[in-house]
Amino acid sequence: VQLQASGGGLVQPGGSLRLSCAASGGTSFSNYAISWFRQAPGKERAFVAAIDWRAINAYYSDSVKDRFTISRVKGIKRVYLQMNSLRPEDTAVYYCAADSRRYYSGSNFATEGVYNVWGQGTLVTVSS
Repeated sequence: VQLQASGGGLVQPGGSLRLSCAASGGTSFSNYAISWFRQAPGKERAFVAAIDWRAINAYYSDSVKDRFTISRVKGIKRVYLQMNSLRPEDTAVYYCAADSRRYYSGSNFATEGVYNVWGQGTLVTVSS
């Protein structure tokens, strides 16, 4: 499976964007946990959000909780990240990632090593 992240762009503080992570190839995308990570300029990549394969549990970093929402629709090879109330500190390249090895759990969802398939990233810039 390959992942393609899209939807990034320039937005003013307080604005919204919706990122999309589309899968191609493979037949088991609906069985994979999916996450979003981001890398701000000069910083290490950091966890943003994750959703399990049944879309029952979603997890968020403290910095985006109550502002961002990760979602997926059963049967559709796409995962979304709705980002509201954006702040300049949300500026980063956003990556989606999938766990095709079924390592994901409620205790390791924020760990990069859980995810073995990564998209190329989409740039989000929050600035006035």
